[in-house]
Amino acid sequence: MASAQFPDEQNETGEFERQEDAFRDWVTPDGSSGYPAVGGRYHLYVSWACPWAHRTIIVRRLKQLENLIGMTVVDPIRDDRGWAFGEGAGHTADPINGFKFLSEAYQATEPRYHGRVTVPVLWDKEKKRIVSNSDDDLMRMFNSAFDGLGASKLDLYPKEHRAEIDDLNQLIYETVNNGVYRAGFATTQKAYETAVIQLFETLDRLENQLSQKRFLFGGRPLETDWRLFVTLVRFDAVYHGHFKCNLRRIVDYSNLSSYLRDLYQQPGIAETVNFDHIKRHYYYTHDDINPTRIVPLGPIQDLAAPHGREGRFANSR
Repeated sequence: MASAQFPDEQNETGEFERQEDAFRDWVTPDGSSGYPAVGGRYHLYVSWACPWAHRTIIVRRLKQLENLIGMTVVDPIRDDRGWAFGEGAGHTADPINGFKFLSEAYQATEPRYHGRVTVPVLWDKEKKRIVSNSDDDLMRMFNSAFDGLGASKLDLYPKEHRAEIDDLNQLIYETVNNGVYRAGFATTQKAYETAVIQLFETLDRLENQLSQKRFLFGGRPLETDWRLFVTLVRFDAVYHGHFKCNLRRIVDYSNLSSYLRDLYQQPGIAETVNFDHIKRHYYYTHDDINPTRIVPLGPIQDLAAPHGREGRFANSR
């Protein structure tokens, strides 16, 4: 039985297979890609609910790109027509093109596009087309392409850690970031159990790794930390119950839970987390998993509670 949510992303054994990103052009400092780094030229379409979009929101914030790249948030409730624009709590109409649905951006870029419409989307206001809908690529673009225009000099992908970052990114993507979806959208017991076992094997490994270092690679968070954060911050509120990833909660892990609070309390990050949008999106939109569309009140979380990691790893680099 295929998932009603993603019928084209389900294989014959009940496993969820995420579609590839459709648009993968690049913004470069010198414009050799056809997309030069120019302040005000590009606009980011995102959802507070979506972890993939959340990554780009975080990097935009950390790199201080708010004055260079505009941003519009879609409605967290997605129906058969896809992500929609409109006025509401935490989301607005589209001020750039007047689109009613994000699918209009996809059709404007590729009229024959028939895949699933996803966020994030980086829109080029000059060429009137999508530059990229790849969160991976956008994180890297935001990290360096706009440095000559006044962006923060923070480097989330330093050369000395790139091989390690790429390796751990792959593991975390397959078993954690996408692993929760592989569990939640599985349509056979075997597919579900395989995904959940792999997910918690990786969480156990990360729990041990974070007993030795404040962040995954030392004393400051890098790209991989933020890729992991967007799943961890949704885990107890959504993935534990809604996606049946319920062997343990993040709060049950000593190091992962304090690490989550540490990241959440980094300057500017709490403002990127909208639990109202997150919970309403998952519990209301995925009506094949939650047909009553009842959004749970819990869990009660205190991500602002002291984490203690700064003092514990005061000498880590």
